Amino acid sequence: MTSSTPRRTVLAAALAAAAGTAAASAASATARPLADAEELAEVAASGLVDNRFWTSYTDWRCGASAGTRAVAGHRPGLEIDAPAGRLDYADPHTGRTSTWEYATWTSPVHTSTVPATEVIASWNADTPAGTWIQIELRGTYNDATTTPWYVMGRWAAGDGDIRRTSVDDQTDGKSSVWTDTFSVDDTTSGLRLVSYQLRLTLHRTPGTALTPTVWRLGAMASDIPDRFTVPASTPRLDRELIVPRYSQNTHVGRYPEYDNGGEAWCSPTSSQMIIEYWGRRPSPEQLAWVNPAFTDPQVCHAARFTFDHQYEGCGNWPFNAAYAATYPDMNAVVTRLRSLTDLETLIRAGIPAITSQSFRKEELTGAGYGTAGHLMTVIGFTADGDVIANDPASPGNEAVRRVYRRREWENIWLRTKRYDANGKVRSGTGGVCYIFWPVRSAPGQHRALRSLGLL
Repeated sequence: MTSSTPRRTVLAAALAAAAGTAAASAASATARPLADAEELAEVAASGLVDNRFWTSYTDWRCGASAGTRAVAGHRPGLEIDAPAGRLDYADPHTGRTSTWEYATWTSPVHTSTVPATEVIASWNADTPAGTWIQIELRGTYNDATTTPWYVMGRWAAGDGDIRRTSVDDQTDGKSSVWTDTFSVDDTTSGLRLVSYQLRLTLHRTPGTALTPTVWRLGAMASDIPDRFTVPASTPRLDRELIVPRYSQNTHVGRYPEYDNGGEAWCSPTSSQMIIEYWGRRPSPEQLAWVNPAFTDPQVCHAARFTFDHQYEGCGNWPFNAAYAATYPDMNAVVTRLRSLTDLETLIRAGIPAITSQSFRKEELTGAGYGTAGHLMTVIGFTADGDVIANDPASPGNEAVRRVYRRREWENIWLRTKRYDANGKVRSGTGGVCYIFWPVRSAPGQHRALRSLGLL
């Protein structure tokens, strides 16, 4: 759970998946074949989400460059070549104004397969001390007008040069940016975003040879119809992944400057679990700043380095993905999945996922709490199809593993509308998740990710 959730309730977007769908390539020899009705549901659901990521050497060479260069290698990227100029940046969170050299790269126009009501960008980058990046989005509506350049994030892996931040109060009267999410203001009007570009601005200390390196840049676009319930899916998998277990609640009161631990740290706690599942973790030197009396200092570390100083919390979705990708040879994205079947595709391939959901206490049997927004890690499914989750909203690490009823869980995750404890209609974040995986993934993992449009 997180105390920094009010802006999530104003997001109009969520996933209303036709649950019980699957990409045909994800089916295994032991999986039950799709029934005709489910095949129709899959076709309907496939048009809800569009993913586009720029990652290859060819991708980086195809954009419009002003002072950047594409670099080859096992992980192609984008770097500063010759700066395009200098600018002054007044950091609103430190009060300091500093001069930076900069270079830019603008993606080709991407026409989404889904005329979208929402777009969420994500990126993977290395920003050595003395560097940082800015990510922007500009799109074209189906009425042929265009958006301004919206800032989707100002980001650095560290916090010694700038404070990583989202930017509030961005709107053109047709759409707005809510922390990390572009959203059409009135989805009932028929207005949709049909195409977009992303722009990177790479910054460095003047007169140095420093450079950020960006390995992945992209976005998830979606147009999800509103619904309070989603169709029930059919279980197809019995598998549990062994993922480290960390409780956010053991950190209550720690580091008020990073939102005070406890219920506010569900996102970084979940992120840290999956980072360590893939065999990565911060070094003792990186953890030296944490009070040695604190258990699980890596969770404190994750909170600090996912913290959004404008949002004043650790729940910025792309910032969590970007944090995960600071570890060696890790990919990370924010996307939407259409169904529990999509999650089963990932778990079958050995890939856990971090999911976002909101619910009243009585809507999720065994949780023992209600929340306006919470992240947990899905690690498997029981033989009956129930969801096995590492839920950080637990009293201690030993209690983190939970089994939640499939029907309850899929509805609170995938729905777009819900009633709060006072009977008021609120939005759901339905289907949003973070997915992290190694650059050198196994063939089965590669196939699973490709089937979901992530490669």
